[in-house]
Amino acid sequence: QVQLVESGGGLVQAGGSLRLSCVASGSTFGINGMGWHRQAPGKQREWVASISSSDSTNYADFAKGRFTISRDNAKNTIYLQMNSLGPEDTAVYYCRFISSSRVYWGQGTQVTVSS
Repeated sequence: QVQLVESGGGLVQAGGSLRLSCVASGSTFGINGMGWHRQAPGKQREWVASISSSDSTNYADFAKGRFTISRDNAKNTIYLQMNSLGPEDTAVYYCRFISSSRVYWGQGTQVTVSS
């Protein structure tokens, strides 16, 4: 089992930045993919960015050039640096870890961007 806890969300003005963190605990052996998703009110959850065990990264189009995903293996933590935030980025952000057989989700952290 893997437990994921996100933090770093909050209220920020448009144009501002936030850095989200997701700390994993438990048995992380076999985890081969990590990433962030988000869900805005009234919308489906959508993928934001992902990072593989070989540090290969991918981003949704809306995140390219503004968001950066990274990880610290020693701390079992992944990060999402978000810059140039706009009201459209308001959502609950979830981290997700995947292995060959399981998908793990965190509880989410709220990001609110005011105009």
